[in-house]
Amino acid sequence: MSRRVALIVAGTIAFTSAQLDAQQAASIDRAGWLAGCWEMRAGNRVSFEMWMPPAGGMMMGASRTTVAGKMREYEQLRLWAAGDTLVYTALPSGQSQSDFRSTSVSATSLVFENPTHDFPRKITYRRVAEDSIVARVEGPGRDNATRGFDIPMRRTSCTERPAGP
Repeated sequence: MSRRVALIVAGTIAFTSAQLDAQQAASIDRAGWLAGCWEMRAGNRVSFEMWMPPAGGMMMGASRTTVAGKMREYEQLRLWAAGDTLVYTALPSGQSQSDFRSTSVSATSLVFENPTHDFPRKITYRRVAEDSIVARVEGPGRDNATRGFDIPMRRTSCTERPAGP
């Protein structure tokens, strides 16, 4: 009888594990519209962000900003499923890694928050059209006011070197 119980337990664990894997894949797939390469140009400042498509419960990303052709900042990014919640992990140049948990996920918007982070505390990606998104970062400002800024980006090539500046 103990062998039968062991088989039932093993089967239950395998089934539960398969269900969790499927949930994570379904969860990260909801952010698949972010996959690709995105660019913002403002004067001599160029910000470039790229996201791999969902696979294995995760999307990998990176961003780079140059000013007048010189590296200003960069960031390594991960978007991964923790159960039915997406987690946005950012490792900006010269800073510590931070995690932001999803508070809203839809076909046109991803919202991540970390109320204990200094700045930002909220990161939003909003799909405007097939070829454009707006990223927004927000956090505490002076006199308990919220400060933030938008980063409007257009889809761009992932393989061609961006044109100057």
